[in-house]
Amino acid sequence: MTVIATKQNKEAERQVQVMLTGARVTSGFRKALFSAAARSGMSVNEFVLRAAGEALARSGANFPGVFERGDITPTNDNLQQGVFLHG
Repeated sequence: MTVIATKQNKEAERQVQVMLTGARVTSGFRKALFSAAARSGMSVNEFVLRAAGEALARSGANFPGVFERGDITPTNDNLQQGVFLHG
């Protein structure tokens, strides 16, 4: 996952940390998550954030400045046009 770090994007949207703690899952889910992240060449954090970004984009959320074109799998016409990726 590539974070866009241009001056223009920093001015438009401030970058903040996401603190996700306390989640409890089964050992099988954790193993599958870590395996899938490793196969994709991403850290678990990157893998989870990409999955969340894809789900948010499918639901119509607009969050410019986080992902670059091609980071999120297009699933509708709006994503293919880059509407959600570059606001």
